[in-house]
Amino acid sequence: MIENPHARISAAPAAWLRSPVGMGWVAVAGLGAVIATDLFAVWADVVMYDVVGDLTSGALLDGRADRADRLYAIAGTVQTVALLTTAVLFLCWFHRVRVNAEVFDPYGHSKKRGWAIGGWIVPIVNLWFPRRITLDIWDASSPWGAPRSHGLVNTWWTFWVISLLSGRAASTAYRRAETAQEIQGAVGQMMFSDVVDIVAAAFAIAVVLRLTRMQHEKALGGPAPVPA
Repeated sequence: MIENPHARISAAPAAWLRSPVGMGWVAVAGLGAVIATDLFAVWADVVMYDVVGDLTSGALLDGRADRADRLYAIAGTVQTVALLTTAVLFLCWFHRVRVNAEVFDPYGHSKKRGWAIGGWIVPIVNLWFPRRITLDIWDASSPWGAPRSHGLVNTWWTFWVISLLSGRAASTAYRRAETAQEIQGAVGQMMFSDVVDIVAAAFAIAVVLRLTRMQHEKALGGPAPVPA
């Protein structure tokens, strides 16, 4: 017996349109805070990198090492707070646009609705599931008969994955560092990760704004035009 894919979709919870505009702006504000804390972290990285370099050369630091260490710890804390807060805000927006996309196109989604949240949390699959879900939302939200290019989504996701992997590598290197040279190298890796994260967050803002506008305009435009 061949299973009807439409039957599986119809068994899912009902989908209804809700404006993504408010949540979109809240998510953008959170991403802006991430960029601000990343910039602060880059400054802390530079300070720590210079201090460790002076320590390696035998320069007299006069308490600079302790101040740099405190600054580095504070930067890590505010980054974590901003990231966790923004993650919640972003996921609320992301789930909203995923449900809206199901209204526009009930059969154009390769992943079930629950993966709009779970896809970001489950290890390994979080490297590609959210991108696939975003592309499905993007296609469903595009103007009727005029699909939009995936370039913006793919660029955002590339920088996001690089930031994620480089950040984990830098954190591991910093925890394992024992010599001044190793600490300086780990701080340099973290600086790279923070800079890439700024770029990824900027592209994420562009994705949120573009997708929110697409859904808003499509909702205002009404149902798909009937072919003549």
